[in-house]
Amino acid sequence: MQQTVSVTTAPLSPAEVVAVARHGAAVELSTEALAAMKDSRTVIDALVTDERPHYGVSTGFGALATKQIPLEQRTQLQRSLIRSHAASSGAEVDREVVRGLMLNRLHTMATGRTGVRPVVAEAYAGLLNAGITPVVGEYGSLGCSGDLAPLSHCALAVMGEGRVRTADGELADAAKALADAGIEPVVLAEKEGLALINGTDGMLGMLLMAAADLRRLFATADLAAAMSVEGLLGTDDVFAADLHALRPHPGQLASAANLRAVLAGSALIAEQKEGSHAFTRVQDAYSLRCAPQVHGAARATLDHAESVAGYELASAIDNPVVTTDGRVESNGNFHGAPVGYVLDFLAIAAADMASISERRIDRFLDKARSHGLNAFLADDPGVDSGHMIAQYTAAGIVSEMKRLAVPASVDSIPSSAMQEDHVSMGWAAGLKLRRAVDGLERVLAVELLTAARALDMRDGGVATSKSSPAITAVRTLIRTVVEGPDTDRYLSPEIEAVRLLTHSGQVLESANGALGSELL
Repeated sequence: MQQTVSVTTAPLSPAEVVAVARHGAAVELSTEALAAMKDSRTVIDALVTDERPHYGVSTGFGALATKQIPLEQRTQLQRSLIRSHAASSGAEVDREVVRGLMLNRLHTMATGRTGVRPVVAEAYAGLLNAGITPVVGEYGSLGCSGDLAPLSHCALAVMGEGRVRTADGELADAAKALADAGIEPVVLAEKEGLALINGTDGMLGMLLMAAADLRRLFATADLAAAMSVEGLLGTDDVFAADLHALRPHPGQLASAANLRAVLAGSALIAEQKEGSHAFTRVQDAYSLRCAPQVHGAARATLDHAESVAGYELASAIDNPVVTTDGRVESNGNFHGAPVGYVLDFLAIAAADMASISERRIDRFLDKARSHGLNAFLADDPGVDSGHMIAQYTAAGIVSEMKRLAVPASVDSIPSSAMQEDHVSMGWAAGLKLRRAVDGLERVLAVELLTAARALDMRDGGVATSKSSPAITAVRTLIRTVVEGPDTDRYLSPEIEAVRLLTHSGQVLESANGALGSELL
């Protein structure tokens, strides 16, 4: 049964936004929200014939705000605003980004702080429920005065203009798509055009989806690191709870607990503590020993980003805004700096998580550092190359992620005749974070694939596994899509197969099933 998300005056949850944006959940407007919109519209209607200028109601926009617009031209004013601002360019933005943007704008309407009529919100809900997605190019938002161009393309579609994707992904004219879905195009009234494009909705949606992905990937990174520690015959002593209590960062404590749990019951680890196989290295390399510290710092960054997202979800962003006591006031709440900063911060954390993962991959392939494994994990080194180029792939991704970690939010550029002289670039930060999240997933897939191969070479395969129960479960899962060590095979599909297991959450589920609890 399809999930339905009720849009009320209260904040949406992150899970609700992801459900609608990514998984196609339906939306419904609550009676409370419809009443709030109706009430705030009466405030705007009272200003329509006022001789004093009111921004967005009876004036132009941005640097043209000083121009008073005659009553008979105000419908044209709203229509012209949307048409002129729907000016994006470049590659088409992913469907889930546009759906998240539309849902977040719909919620702001539902708070009753924008002055739009209920019919406008109902049209947005109609498009979402019909699976109609406006076509938005990647360039066009500076992350200030809202995600102007992306939001304008959505408003244009509600007007029955522009291009959209139907539920089955076909490109269509908005007018036809709306007609086929039984949705009446909206003729925008005073202030409504402005209310549809002044918000941080696109960057917020990207933040929420990235946060959901990174929660899964950070736990997966702990799992991959544990497999590497085991496969490289390291020690788990450095993950002891009392050692990490000496530096009690919550994320570090969680990561160390994950590593202890995943490695518990490992015969390979136990062998390093006893008899002729006793661990003789004074210390493991940083990429193994310091995994909780690095992974924990990434978790702390994500915690902060999610707190910012929580404040943003509780916001009603518009300019001007209808206050709770009935005033219509200009403000600067549309500035995307809070969201832009954390989008950039997460790109830094993702890049470093990929970087330390790639270093663990590389250790497996170096005969001088792998503690008895074949060079490059090749079946017959020299004849075979093993995972040599898989490491190249991971290294190339990490290098790209380091470039993506350069902050967009410090690159303000003035616009609108210097009226908008400082902007957040939060939309750009969101787009590059999405690429960084994809990169981290791919690097972790290479580490999982490499560690599983190394462990098979240690103990002969999952049938005779010396791994911990959790790692044995993961190795068993991987072997359902990738064969064990042998002469060289076409490697790209194997990397993709493990990436898909990672993306779907099956890798984590297999470990959690063996543990009887979920990794933190």
